[in-house]
Amino acid sequence: MERVLAAGLLAMVISILAGPKFIQFLRRHEFGQMIREDGPAGHAVKQGTPTAGGLMIVVSMTVPFLALSHWTAEGLTVFGVTLACAAIGFVDDYVSVHHQRSLGLAGRWKLLLLAGITIGVSLVVYDLDFGTSVYVPVLDWRVQLAFAFYLLLFAILAGAANGANLTDGIDGLAIGVGIIALITFAAINVFTYIRSSQVATEQDLAALDQAILGASLVGGAIGFLWYNAFPAEVFLGDTGSMAIGGALGGFAIMSQSELLLLLIGGIFVIEALSVILQVLSFRYRGRRIFLMAPIHHHFEMKAWSETKIMVRFWILAAILCAGAFAVYYQYLRGFRPDLFAS
Repeated sequence: MERVLAAGLLAMVISILAGPKFIQFLRRHEFGQMIREDGPAGHAVKQGTPTAGGLMIVVSMTVPFLALSHWTAEGLTVFGVTLACAAIGFVDDYVSVHHQRSLGLAGRWKLLLLAGITIGVSLVVYDLDFGTSVYVPVLDWRVQLAFAFYLLLFAILAGAANGANLTDGIDGLAIGVGIIALITFAAINVFTYIRSSQVATEQDLAALDQAILGASLVGGAIGFLWYNAFPAEVFLGDTGSMAIGGALGGFAIMSQSELLLLLIGGIFVIEALSVILQVLSFRYRGRRIFLMAPIHHHFEMKAWSETKIMVRFWILAAILCAGAFAVYYQYLRGFRPDLFAS
């Protein structure tokens, strides 16, 4: 497990040390955040704050992962999904800055590119012979989805990436929730690796690689949070939020714990649902459910401070992730006993 700890520490050190120079680079090239005109009034002062800071996380996690992992198909797949989603987010950030507007890449192009990523992941899943069934814990059901399984993969990746993106609206919120979720997946994979065999040479290296990647992302994200905490010196941008969301979706697929993402990424789910409900309510009833969506802006409009919202959402995320780990520990062996030593 030394590799997991070393990966996290190395990524954190790289991120913290590179932070000041990277932020200066973004300022020098005028890579500043454009603020929505219809957003909370208090956010106007954030106009021009350097964005696309997620590049710090991507770079800092890449070095330890490539140096310390065993380059298994599962680990490389999640790594590739993370980089690909970060690339989509970077294009979005670039378009936003270049055209001086808060909206960047059109939504249909994002979905099309995410569909392309899903095709790549689907090919890996097929090659690894994961099957097309989904395990429903607690109920102890194994549901065969056939072709619909690949549609589920798209929903997981697109939902996670966009949910994380919607959550990135308050200093430290998305990155803090992302860190808690990534720690959970890292812990799940550490547990799977340790319990996969009593013989060290026969333990599941795919789970170890995913744990190393998770730790690398956590380390890089903690280093980024050092500069993103209120008041933020740099923003994640779509580069960072989509990278984190994509990574979570990739972990859920490669660890075959797809439905647990509803708990591990529970805050992202709530944020996305708040937007969907707001749009549907206004369209069909002519009324808004929330003062402003996503839901963290609703609490801002109720005069909650950014710090209070951030901390309370972190607490809720931790509770949901603890529940997800407990469910994994209790029920996954019923679905994949081959992973665990007797």
